[in-house]
Amino acid sequence: MVEEAIRIEAARESDADGIRLLMEANLAANGGSLSADLSRGQILALMRELPMVVARQGERIAGFLLTSSIESGRAIPILQAMLAAYAGGPDAYVYGPVCVAADLRGQGVAQAMFEALLRLLPGREGVLFVRADNEPSLRAHARMGMREVARFDYRDTAHVVFAYRG
Repeated sequence: MVEEAIRIEAARESDADGIRLLMEANLAANGGSLSADLSRGQILALMRELPMVVARQGERIAGFLLTSSIESGRAIPILQAMLAAYAGGPDAYVYGPVCVAADLRGQGVAQAMFEALLRLLPGREGVLFVRADNEPSLRAHARMGMREVARFDYRDTAHVVFAYRG
């Protein structure tokens, strides 16, 4: 069987269910490492604010990189904690969550989605957090050229704040 190529594209509203499905499969509560559990409605609302990126393999959403405004982020408790540690500049936005299907990890999909996002939001500052114990994600984000700018604890878990300018 020939695997279908991965296409990196701006997300569309019709992708919300596929994003939600991949997100749910990768939540910490389900054995994954994602902290954010957004509803379909929340994903759609954020999508209307800023561009998001998906990795498509045939009809499957095989990866996603979500974004949100700093103002929208302030409504989410863990993002409140991140923004208290590092608020970013006046043009900043929240990067993440980002997720790649398990069978495609380590193949450059996250990097490709990040590069697509930089083209969609050139010159703007992105701010994100990664759990301090998530070594693969810490390494991946450092390889993308992101710099550590702060740390914070949330629910007894240490997190690293990264920032970059597109």
